[in-house]
Amino acid sequence: MAAAQERLTTVISTRGQVILLKAIRDLRHWPVGTRLAVENTSEGVLLKPASVFPPSSVDQVFGSLEHKGAALSVEDIGVGYRDRGETACAGLTPMWSFDS
Repeated sequence: MAAAQERLTTVISTRGQVILLKAIRDLRHWPVGTRLAVENTSEGVLLKPASVFPPSSVDQVFGSLEHKGAALSVEDIGVGYRDRGETACAGLTPMWSFDS
């Protein structure tokens, strides 16, 4: 698209469908099959990618993954990273050290 925002138009079909021009789909990285949320705003209609998951809170999902066996300690988790020569958060300043 041109440097200045170019005004593009489309048409609503008899079935109520609107074609999003390829330039817009490419700009937004919306491949075929992308689900879009439609919102009516004071400025017009807003399209944005729909969430894959319904809204939830930490309380709703905490403990939802099945785990067998004892929980790992922070130190045990750190050993796996240290054995690979990595840090838990590469590039960040660690708040603790796994070295004794």
